[in-house]
Amino acid sequence: MNESGERLDPQWLRRWCEQTSAELGALTSSFRTTHGFPPGDNAVVLATDESHRGTDALVDLTPIPSDLTTLYWVVGDVSLPDVEHGYFVHRASTVAEHSREYGSVQVDDEPPALVFASDGGGHLFAVAGSGQVWRSTKASRFGEFEVAATSRTCSAVT
Repeated sequence: MNESGERLDPQWLRRWCEQTSAELGALTSSFRTTHGFPPGDNAVVLATDESHRGTDALVDLTPIPSDLTTLYWVVGDVSLPDVEHGYFVHRASTVAEHSREYGSVQVDDEPPALVFASDGGGHLFAVAGSGQVWRSTKASRFGEFEVAATSRTCSAVT
């Protein structure tokens, strides 16, 4: 839920997936000509029955913000290595595995936050109970985190 109390809308998210996939097609079709080497595997992967089981396992493991549940119910994972310096939304099963292995992260006065994404520089993105998205200031889950987005409308990744 964002600061205005609105929940992430699954229909809006599906449209975002479609639009982003179309833009990725345009990006990758001209990538080699522009950069001199082939693009990486840029993709927005929609959720499947298997990824839904990963989401269920994550929810069983720890309380997670409802918007993260919505995200994982629509999106399996996102891999954008060629967008800026790279952005990656991890699969719910990976988030659950890392949560079991490393625990959650502490950000300010928020309840413990889950790391769910990263960028090409190794910085991590975590979401706390408020729905705010936090970005690590170093390539580590054990350092400080700063606010990256307070809602989906002021996203760090546009």
